[in-house]
Amino acid sequence: MTADQGERVEERIRRTRRRAATIEDVATAASVSRQTVTRAMNDMEGISAATKARVLAAAKELNYRPSRFGRGLARATHDTLGLVVSDLANPYYPEFAAATVRYAGELGWNVVLVDTVHATDHQRLLVDLASQVDAVIGYLGPTDLWVDALAGMTVVTVDPAPNGRAAGVPGVHAVRLDPRAAVRDAAAHLARAGTRTAVVLDADRPGRSNERGELIASTLRDAGIVVEVLHAGGQDVETARSATLDLLRRGLPDAVFAWNDILAVGALATLVEQGVSLPGDVRLLGVDGLSLGTFVTPQLTTMAVDMHEVARQAVDVAVGALRDASAGRESQTRWVEHVFTPRGTA
Repeated sequence: MTADQGERVEERIRRTRRRAATIEDVATAASVSRQTVTRAMNDMEGISAATKARVLAAAKELNYRPSRFGRGLARATHDTLGLVVSDLANPYYPEFAAATVRYAGELGWNVVLVDTVHATDHQRLLVDLASQVDAVIGYLGPTDLWVDALAGMTVVTVDPAPNGRAAGVPGVHAVRLDPRAAVRDAAAHLARAGTRTAVVLDADRPGRSNERGELIASTLRDAGIVVEVLHAGGQDVETARSATLDLLRRGLPDAVFAWNDILAVGALATLVEQGVSLPGDVRLLGVDGLSLGTFVTPQLTTMAVDMHEVARQAVDVAVGALRDASAGRESQTRWVEHVFTPRGTA
């Protein structure tokens, strides 16, 4: 290879790092044919050890991830999406997973589901998932746990943390949830009902804050309501029970606005057990619109998100990016809004 050819290859590598690499990129970088790349990546006979090493080095340099079909895996009549959730014991994730599987199935796609909460090696789990699927969608967690593991994949993150490392990475897209209008509607509803004081039952630990908790508190204050933030330090029913008993000892506010429906249902059960009337003695609100909120008495007032719409947006972005390589390189962001849904507790 001449010096001029070497410079052209280096420039090709720099350009390719800004998008998902293709088999042609690897072939050019290693100065071999597409067929040779396929042989090297599949550990097939017919090429020398030195050539294979050169191809593998180029593939690593370019973050090239070969198609699972190109690696010789059997292709059935369906393509496959990887779906990542954080904790199937949390009712939110089964509802999201069910909506995703249903919609993907309507499009003829299979879904492979993984739950990361108990994974001893988060990155290894995602690397293994990537070898089985064509794209990955879902709740992926902190970016340092998945950006490298899924390099070169089409990825759609649902409700990611703002300003994460993945922002602007080619092939990485987002579906973001927007509760702002719903929370404003809820605050106005509470103010009209004469609410003067409210406690935000936040999922974070004391000394920490998060975007949703801050949004709820600031919006209530803007509506003229005096707000206290109570950091429950978790999202489970027992955490909510403990925090609610503490509230009862100190004296209830006019309203309790929980960080999610699970905390709200835990608070509801505790209040009812203690003889508190809802919404007479206290108004209670949650966030997410989970079906469990309709199974309690009184039914839970919530900021509902259409899980089927979230699933539809995430799957459509992934499938569209796979079918149109040029569109897939441009990061897309879609939004789904929560809707204030008044029921029996407020």
